[in-house]
Amino acid sequence: MTMTLDAAFFDKLSRLRLAMGHRASMNMTGNRKSTQKGSSTEFSDFREYMPGDDIRRIDWNAYGRLDRLYVKEYMEEKEAVVSILLDTSASMDYGIYGKNERACVLAAAFAYMGLHNMDRVMVYDMRQMQQPFVAGGGKRALPRLTDWLSQRSFDGKVDVGEAVRQLPAKGPGVTMIISDFLQESFVDSGQEQDTVRKILRFLEYRKQKTAFLHVLAGEELSVGLSEELTGTRNLIDMEEKSALRLTLDAASIRAYEQAVQDFVLRLRQECAKRGAFYALCSTKTDIYQLIFQELRKLYDI
Repeated sequence: MTMTLDAAFFDKLSRLRLAMGHRASMNMTGNRKSTQKGSSTEFSDFREYMPGDDIRRIDWNAYGRLDRLYVKEYMEEKEAVVSILLDTSASMDYGIYGKNERACVLAAAFAYMGLHNMDRVMVYDMRQMQQPFVAGGGKRALPRLTDWLSQRSFDGKVDVGEAVRQLPAKGPGVTMIISDFLQESFVDSGQEQDTVRKILRFLEYRKQKTAFLHVLAGEELSVGLSEELTGTRNLIDMEEKSALRLTLDAASIRAYEQAVQDFVLRLRQECAKRGAFYALCSTKTDIYQLIFQELRKLYDI
């Protein structure tokens, strides 16, 4: 698949930085403040002098007041990890403006933010969790990233919960799940809360700031946007390949659209309960409006 991204888009992205829910603790130099003490110029705390400490860090003013030696400690800048999980199931290959393309643009945008700010970026194809795209060292990795994304195929099935459980432990950071969440355990209101709760508890335990980016096609949100979906039609499940013949009249369309709204609301509420970020990312929304306005709570600006 192809992605249409221009230089102006990435130039505007370069002014943003993903907010971290936890301080970084990796062992690589970057632009995030670590829980470890180091040698950056940002002051952290005092502690008593111990033999072997650098005498240049002794606070002589404190010594004059307290008659005891104290040294200054500073926060060390570390590289944080941005993990992006991309749903590549068959249901994502749908829409006049494809969900798959919108998902890849979102993945590229947030990966770029991480790379630009010297974070370590790991992008996962949920059907191939053992072979992620891994990049660090800045935005020079962007061409490799866009090439990797362009090679994704969208078919088969994905278990979002299982994909999350396969995430390696990489320390505190941000985990972004980009999906339409159209699998039974999410769509079934009886299972949905438990499924979302388990995912968020697992990521919370891993000290992740979590974001659910819910990608749906405009036609999925409003059947009236597509003349092809009105009247009597054979609806084919893109993943199961099963078919259902039905007639979509005004009443059934209203019932369907209400069910979609309820689905979105349940996901939003469950994320809010666990302190996770949720956003509906409709393909009918302009990408600039989506990235720079509707998702602005994700940024440290």
